[in-house]
Amino acid sequence: MTDFDSFRREWLSHLSAERRLSPKTLEAYGRDLGQFAAFLTGHLGGAPSLADIAGLKPADLRAFLGQRRRDGVGNRTLMRQLAALRSFARFGERSGKLTAAAFAATRGPRLGKSLPRPLEPSAARAVTQADTRAGEEREPWILARDAAVLGLLYGSGLRISEALSLSRAQAPRQAGDTLTVIGKGNKTRMVPVLPVVVGAIAEYLELCPWRLPPDGPLFVGAKGGPLSPRIIQLAVESLRGALGLPSSATPHSLRHSFATHLLGRGGDLRAIQELLGHASLSTTQIYTRIDSARLMAAYDAAHPRAGR
Repeated sequence: MTDFDSFRREWLSHLSAERRLSPKTLEAYGRDLGQFAAFLTGHLGGAPSLADIAGLKPADLRAFLGQRRRDGVGNRTLMRQLAALRSFARFGERSGKLTAAAFAATRGPRLGKSLPRPLEPSAARAVTQADTRAGEEREPWILARDAAVLGLLYGSGLRISEALSLSRAQAPRQAGDTLTVIGKGNKTRMVPVLPVVVGAIAEYLELCPWRLPPDGPLFVGAKGGPLSPRIIQLAVESLRGALGLPSSATPHSLRHSFATHLLGRGGDLRAIQELLGHASLSTTQIYTRIDSARLMAAYDAAHPRAGR
């Protein structure tokens, strides 16, 4: 093991213990640095050491990004990989083993400004109703389970990972109950649960054939084990076809719909930020741009002088 490999482990431990990054982010960052090390092995003619990393120039980093682009990697992934490398270099600089100058001086690719694409309210409601899939050859408890999960995404703004990490003991029992959710960065927040979603969860629990211990998962798969996010994604894909929805209709689009529809009905931006668990208000403000775009589209479609 080189000093680079050892220091990479120290950095990942730091990100996990002190920065509290999610396991998926840690996995991605570790993979990014591994790909960088593989590139440098060919670029420099041998496995890189910390001294090699310290001696890199912006041109070396641009060569790595160029190679990744030739491998078919998109701009967002390139930006994440550059962010991982900068984080590693800053950690090394604080430890006195590296300098971050070359990493900071390397510009990443430009990202197009894309807006989240929420569903229309009627479509969001249809997606979260078990009756919408009544014609499918699925067991009733499966349809009730999927509706309950999707109801939490739209009704409480949860991420799919947050909904599937709920325990049986956390199941809301009556209108007015709230959920305590642990989101990104282990940040805890409380979210309300709509009465209709409480009812959907109660129906699922009544129909579910499996014993659900209090400390076990609230939502389980067909064989009683933890429910995979892929199952919910496939359910939404099925609903896309049945309802004629665009490919942008995904489980996560229900979370976008939650925020957009609240804002459109006069919801406070700060309150929406808290409900979504965003660390920065600027992340939540993107929904104001969606609302403005919808207003302008309605204006252009309805005003007699629009476009003239």
